[in-house]
Amino acid sequence: MAGLTEAQVASFKENGYLVLPDYLTPTEVTALLAETNKLLEEFPLESHPLTQFTTGDETADHVGDDYFLNSGDKIRFFFEPGAFGTEPDPLTGRAALLKPKNRAVNKIGHSLHTLSPPFKAISLNERNAAVAQSLGFADPRVLQSMVICKQPSIGGAVPSHRDSEFLYTDPPSAVGWWYALQDAGPANGTLGMYKGSHTGSKGGHIARRFVRRENGSGTEFIENRGPSLPKGMEEEKSSETTDEDLEILDIKAGSLVLIHGNVLHKSEKNTSLNSRYAYTFHVIEGAEGWEYDARNWLQPPAGGFSKLST
Repeated sequence: MAGLTEAQVASFKENGYLVLPDYLTPTEVTALLAETNKLLEEFPLESHPLTQFTTGDETADHVGDDYFLNSGDKIRFFFEPGAFGTEPDPLTGRAALLKPKNRAVNKIGHSLHTLSPPFKAISLNERNAAVAQSLGFADPRVLQSMVICKQPSIGGAVPSHRDSEFLYTDPPSAVGWWYALQDAGPANGTLGMYKGSHTGSKGGHIARRFVRRENGSGTEFIENRGPSLPKGMEEEKSSETTDEDLEILDIKAGSLVLIHGNVLHKSEKNTSLNSRYAYTFHVIEGAEGWEYDARNWLQPPAGGFSKLST
């Protein structure tokens, strides 16, 4: 099966991201939305620890409880902080949801690509393997799959970050597959991409990493002391990425956005009445010469990460 064209590969290498419209068929999008809504409706609220997902910076507390840290081979649900009131529920004593549970979840993760048949079908397939091969992967492995819900009016902003900070390999190799399940525009918190910010000349180094604390309690950001650029990228003198490099994407449902692990990107809060569902997973290099770090928050399940091969 054909992968990317030479022009598409060149665009990805230049900008650090690539939008592929109509990558999914309308039937596939409908099936994934149906599966998402089914999962949101059916998960049990009574036994849920009400774990909230926040995407803070180095100084802010980030989610790090066992429910989150042990989710790499499971399907789990993480709430928007804005979905809770300030006073506990008088009946249960727990935090009180201000929204129905299916409109309060920030994301579902982190192994939809192995445990949900509809998501597995559009993840572990020959087409994606061909795309990965076009990008230079020798032994692509899939990990951290999730639906990001970006709920109406409460879907939180995601600060500027680089994905390889969270899924670090030595040297960096991560690429994100980001599928729009609904239209994404400025009003409902679409992706904001900084063109060329994955390169050394634009400050694309992985300078920090998001890891498990050494004492086993939670997570933290630490300084990266390993390689900061993928193999084959020159160690150039860095300049600052500026807002002039920012492109706010307008993405139609069914599109795939490929995201280089070193490219700087973000999204704003969803201030609209429309959700912004997206499905995403990441691919890392599993071949000899690349090492997945043992302190990464997400650790491989028994048998390792899923192979993506033709």
